[in-house]
Amino acid sequence: MMGRLKNFELTDNNEDADVIIVNTCGFIDAAKEESLNTVLSLHEARKEDSLLVMAGCLSERYQEELMEQIPEVDIFTGVGDYERIDELLQEKKSRFSDEVYLIDGAERVVTGSTYHAYIKLSEGCNQTCSFCAIPSFKGKLHSRNLDSIAKEVESLVAKGYWDFSFVSQDSSSFLRDQNVKDGLSLLMQRIELIEGVKSARILYLYPSTTTMSLLKNIAKSKIFHNYFDMPIQHVNDDMLRIMKRGFGKEKTLELLDFMRSLPNSFVRTSFIVGHPHETQEMFDEMCEFAANFGFDRVNVFAYSDEETTSAYEMENKISDEVKAERAEILGNIVAEATKKSLQKEVGQMRQIVIDGESDEHEYLLSARELLWAPEIDGEIYVNDRSVDTDLEFGKIYNAKITELVGNILTATVDNVAE
Repeated sequence: MMGRLKNFELTDNNEDADVIIVNTCGFIDAAKEESLNTVLSLHEARKEDSLLVMAGCLSERYQEELMEQIPEVDIFTGVGDYERIDELLQEKKSRFSDEVYLIDGAERVVTGSTYHAYIKLSEGCNQTCSFCAIPSFKGKLHSRNLDSIAKEVESLVAKGYWDFSFVSQDSSSFLRDQNVKDGLSLLMQRIELIEGVKSARILYLYPSTTTMSLLKNIAKSKIFHNYFDMPIQHVNDDMLRIMKRGFGKEKTLELLDFMRSLPNSFVRTSFIVGHPHETQEMFDEMCEFAANFGFDRVNVFAYSDEETTSAYEMENKISDEVKAERAEILGNIVAEATKKSLQKEVGQMRQIVIDGESDEHEYLLSARELLWAPEIDGEIYVNDRSVDTDLEFGKIYNAKITELVGNILTATVDNVAE
């Protein structure tokens, strides 16, 4: 959308904006509520004659209800017309195309970083997880082809970008809709041929479509980090079956153990608490596993009852009070696990990249380990250096991790890594 509107001037002040576009999420209740609150609060503060656009998954999923119930919005559009946003603004009309949009050669405008960009691999999903409504509004898996992705990466490299996160709803199924089983391995080979790509990671692996050969290929890569983001959602065998996850505990642990065994690996996952039929024993098993496995990062979600999902029709629903209680208990456990992971970094030499000045203090620089995904895995404060030259933003440095203060690591820059 921003590529199509590159002739517009961006503003951080919504009261100055002629056009306000909210790209919404429709996945779980908390995200839906945040999307609606954002739309309504922006409407209250916008100037007269401005256009308010509601786009993305929430408007796709509930298009008729929202168009009827939120007259404050001028234009509604879903997940199929991102490249037509300029036309919609000109015509001042809503539009919902049947197919999910996948970028193919269109120009992008990337904000938030001068060196990192997310690359979308596919849209939709062929899995039938009991709790997930995504296939109902994004459809079946629809992968981009390798040429399209390579051209996008090449165009971004030409603009100075060198760090990439490859993402989709089910990245380990990439190209399976085109009868290619090892799509991610082929992608890695293709990306490694592009001069100027220095760093990459893959987000959202699905257990039953993640193979040992894929993990070994990631481990061999000189570009792709040993970064493993595989939301397992639960660890109890019966609950995994109820969730329709495709893999049981034994095979899931086999993958996780191998990921953990690789040098300088980073393992992230997600858990859902309070799914229908979750007993106290099932929850306790998940808590024990989360405490002892050694995850680097964990997201905890309370089950969200979503229409169009098979779990929505299930009996034995867990009360909101119990879900909230379990989410808090597991949240405390994973907070401790994260702290242990961070503590292990102290004293280590790591490659970091500096993003800018920190919000904490003008003399502290905000950085992250190059291995980490931007914005989600944490922040490092650079508070010292042993080099005389000025430190540059968006550049890779070797640094020694010196201390853990709360949940923030501090580091001393040693030298330039490139």
